[in-house]
Amino acid sequence: MGNVLATSQPPSGGNVYNFPPPPPLVCPDPQTGGKGESAKESNIENPGTMEDLNKKCKDVFPVNFEGAKLMVNKGLSNHFQITHTLNMSSITPSGYRFGATYVGTKQFSPTEAFPVLLGDIDPSGNLNANIIHQFSNSLRAKFATQIQNSKIQAAQISADYKGKDYTASLTLGNPDIINESGVAVAHYLQSVTERVALGAELAYQYGPNVPGKEIALLSAAARYTGTDMVLSGTIGGTGLHVCYYQRASEQLQLGVELETNIRLQESVASIAYQLELPRANLSFRGVVDSNWTVGAVLEKKLHPLPFTFAVSGMMNHPKSQFRLGCGLIIG
Repeated sequence: MGNVLATSQPPSGGNVYNFPPPPPLVCPDPQTGGKGESAKESNIENPGTMEDLNKKCKDVFPVNFEGAKLMVNKGLSNHFQITHTLNMSSITPSGYRFGATYVGTKQFSPTEAFPVLLGDIDPSGNLNANIIHQFSNSLRAKFATQIQNSKIQAAQISADYKGKDYTASLTLGNPDIINESGVAVAHYLQSVTERVALGAELAYQYGPNVPGKEIALLSAAARYTGTDMVLSGTIGGTGLHVCYYQRASEQLQLGVELETNIRLQESVASIAYQLELPRANLSFRGVVDSNWTVGAVLEKKLHPLPFTFAVSGMMNHPKSQFRLGCGLIIG
C-alpha cells in the first residue's frame, strides 16, 4: 500500500520548503517479517506417521511365500469387495480363507475414503479384522483384532492426530484390565525443515510376566528426504535400525536396511532391489542379507486377462534351506 500523501497532488502553492517526498510505505508480510520472500516454514508439510517412517525402503523388499496360492478378487460394488484365497504350504497354515473389504463414502481425498472394514476368516472360525476410520482431517483411529480357537489372541487400538507439521500417535496393545497387563506406545514425529523430520517413541509394557512388572523404552527417530532418496532410522536402548532408499532410474529402486540388537550383539544387513518393466507387465523384487539368505519374487500380469502370475523363491546355503512358491491372482 503506497503513501497517500506521496501520490496526491501538492497544494496550489507547491512544496514551499522543497522537502523530498517521503518514501512509499510498505506493509510487512506477517509470514516473513518484512523480508519480502516466502518463509521456508510455509513449505513444511505433515511428516506422516512413525509407522511409515521406513515405508519407502520396506516397499522395495519382496514378500516371499512358500507352496501354492490361488487368490480370486471379486468386486461386488464400488464400496464392497470379496476375496477367496486357497493356500497349500508346509510352513504357513494351509486351507481356504474368505476375505471381505468395505470402503465407506466419507471421502477426504481422491484416493482415501472412510470407514474401511477389512478382514478374513477360515472354516474353523479364525478371524483377522481391521477397522479404520477418519473422523476429521486431523484425527484417524484404527482397531485390529485376531481371534483363534474362539479366543482373542491379540487386540490393538491406535489413534493418530496429524497437525500441520507434526503427527502424534498413541497405540494400546492387548489391554487387559483384569490381569493388569498390556502395552502402550506413544509416537511423535515433527517436520523440522522441508527435508528433515525428527521424532521419538516411548514404549511401556506392564504385567505379571514382565521383569519388575513394568518396563519402558525410549527411542529417537530421524528421516531425511532427498530428491530421489530417503534416509531414515531409529536408535534406542535395544539397538539401531537404519534404512536407505534410492531411486536409481524409472525402472530400478534400491533399498538397504541395517538392524543391530545391542543386547544380543547381532547385526543383519540387507540389500533389496525392485525392477519394473511396464512394457513387459513385469515386476521383480530381490533381496540378499548378511546371513546369506537370498530371496526374490517375480510378478507377471497376463494381459488382456485379469490374471497375475507370481513366483517366489528363497534359499540359505549355510542352513541348507530352500523354499519355492507359485501363485495366481485373479481380479
